[in-house]
Amino acid sequence: QVQLVESGGGLVQAGGSLRLSCTASGSISSIGAMTWYRQAPGKQRELVAGITSSDRANYADSVKGRFTITRDNAKNTVYLEMNSLKLLDTAVYYCRAEVWIGAFRYFWGQGTQVTVSS
Repeated sequence: QVQLVESGGGLVQAGGSLRLSCTASGSISSIGAMTWYRQAPGKQRELVAGITSSDRANYADSVKGRFTITRDNAKNTVYLEMNSLKLLDTAVYYCRAEVWIGAFRYFWGQGTQVTVSS
């Protein structure tokens, strides 16, 4: 089985920064794309940023220039550096990993709350 554990969420004032981490563990042969999603109250889950195994990154327009996604393949970990946070960034942030276990399957973390205050 594969587990993803996120950390780094919390309460921050607008304009501040946070760094989220997500580490995969378990029976992992390799990990493909790793992606951060978020879900605000009453809204659908939306893609925030993703990164391929070859470090190609993509971002939602709403976070471009403010968020940076990176990964450490040796640690099976993906990071999300969030700067210039806005009230609209308040949400539960989830990571998803594409894990090879005989075939590629998606696994999700449990989520970490990010709250931006004025």
